[in-house]
Amino acid sequence: MLWPTPVRHHLRGILCLSAASLVLCSSVGHADDGDRGNHGDDTRTPIKHVVVIIPENQTFDHYFGTYPHAANIKGEQTWLGVPAPKFVARPGTPKAHTLTPELLKNNPNRSIFGVPANPTRSSPANAVTCDMGHDYEPEQKAYNGGKVDQFPETTAGKGSGCQPDGTTVMTYFDGNTVTAMWNYAQYYAMSDNSFSTTYGPTVPGHANIIAGTTHGIVIHDPANPANPNTSGFYVNPKDQSVTLVDANLPGYLDDCGGNGRTFEFTGKNVGDLLNEKKVTWGYFQGGFLPSQPATLDANGKVLTPAVCNTTHSAHQMEINGRTYLVQNPSVNNPGVDIHALARDYSTGVTPFMKYASTRNPHHLRPSSPEMIGKTDQANHMYDISDFFTSLNAGSMPAVSYVKAPVYQYGHPSSSDPLTEQGFIVETINAIQKSRFWKDTAIVIVWDDSDGWYDHVMPPVLTPSATNLDFLFGPGNCGTPKPGADAARCGLGPRQPLLVISPYAKPNFIDHTLTHQASVLRFIEDNWKLGFIDGPVAPPEGTGSVDRYANSLDNMFDFKGKPNRRPLILDAVTGSIVSGGDNDGHDHRHDNDQGQNNDHNH
Repeated sequence: MLWPTPVRHHLRGILCLSAASLVLCSSVGHADDGDRGNHGDDTRTPIKHVVVIIPENQTFDHYFGTYPHAANIKGEQTWLGVPAPKFVARPGTPKAHTLTPELLKNNPNRSIFGVPANPTRSSPANAVTCDMGHDYEPEQKAYNGGKVDQFPETTAGKGSGCQPDGTTVMTYFDGNTVTAMWNYAQYYAMSDNSFSTTYGPTVPGHANIIAGTTHGIVIHDPANPANPNTSGFYVNPKDQSVTLVDANLPGYLDDCGGNGRTFEFTGKNVGDLLNEKKVTWGYFQGGFLPSQPATLDANGKVLTPAVCNTTHSAHQMEINGRTYLVQNPSVNNPGVDIHALARDYSTGVTPFMKYASTRNPHHLRPSSPEMIGKTDQANHMYDISDFFTSLNAGSMPAVSYVKAPVYQYGHPSSSDPLTEQGFIVETINAIQKSRFWKDTAIVIVWDDSDGWYDHVMPPVLTPSATNLDFLFGPGNCGTPKPGADAARCGLGPRQPLLVISPYAKPNFIDHTLTHQASVLRFIEDNWKLGFIDGPVAPPEGTGSVDRYANSLDNMFDFKGKPNRRPLILDAVTGSIVSGGDNDGHDHRHDNDQGQNNDHNH
């Protein structure tokens, strides 16, 4: 009997899989965990639980370009009718690698009409923007060999909420809009030197977070079956010689992902390593719960597939019984209804569903609340409501990946910084009020840059020389080793990365070079999982980059006394409710074990 859960609580990317876009390489797994698992208490650090929150599409400068200085302009509103919060930095806030006065006043970028395009502040009233261009090729072109001067020409979007001259790509938000992010940076640890593992959009970014590689995919096309005797640039090879560069074909065998051409990865991911060590884990995604469950016969054969069609109005949230509306953009708004209904589920942001070993193709429910995080018919793939169920039941998995539904996941056009902030704050508040807070590390890592401007030229750690590479000119992203996996030019754009934990260094800015796979490396090290490719490194330039990635260790202090006092924020404004320096509360009797979690999501 299946355990029922009430319904609670899209689609980004584009796979370059034409004949001209496939890339030669090599690589290859299936781990089976027949055991019911445990909570993974055998860790290298005091951290017993990691929660990875994966919002969408930001660069460091776009959210933190003037940190910790906010404009604090009187009379501004965030949500319609809600005054924008004021932000004042804590004394002793360290300096981050942010926009300099010279870059703000004399930036080398030019609009598509050739006039200066300096970075400008985007007000809270303009939280809704169009989507920028963030595929593998244009992102490289924007950096122009280190000149970092081609953003309006190459990645700028020009739809609703964006200037027609391409200059919106140069804008940034400050602490009056992304207030929660700035407050988390004030009380915990933030990196100003963290990057995408490779250039490109959503699907490669998620793959790098969970596996450290975008290589080794197989394409399934009913209209053009794979030919085992071909490889390379053939449109549909079967030898796993393809690198994912742009991407958003649906995942193979996902009932809710669509029909036609699909793809899957062939190697291992961190879920396989966790299963091998019998560590509990799960991927929790908004909209994963079917609106119409699949039906199966007695032998498990599908009679009717699952349907995932739950929707929410875009750019609005209901918090404590009140509906908050994000304002219509004041630039280039042709009367589009920004609050139209949008589907909650996105096949593009379900990385584990793209591996045979960790997919739940029919979106089956966990057999009971107690089995969340353990191996059963759900195969570690869950709806976001299941995360809060496990939190309330006291059975949160050791490792959790948390993904908001489309309207809250932060992707420009379909979402925005305010709805993103609401989801993140409600999630973190719930964790901090639970008994798990005492030994949890929450990592916020973004999936890609969306093409927003960032002034730091990424270092090249994985060179590539294909017709898709343009970092230093056509066909040039450095000189790869012979036999290296092609089309993995990286590191990609600089992005925010925050660690929120009792063990996080407070008001700390980490300058260690990290990237998306550093999150994977921290989990591997903490639970002593080994590496994606096993104990022996594959040839240089091939396989996962996990073993070469710096971990997140420098963002933690495991020797001092942990600060287990929760920092509770307002989900509407991002302002501090309790736990801050000047919140007016008496914290002498704060419970080191955390508080009971009465949060209902």
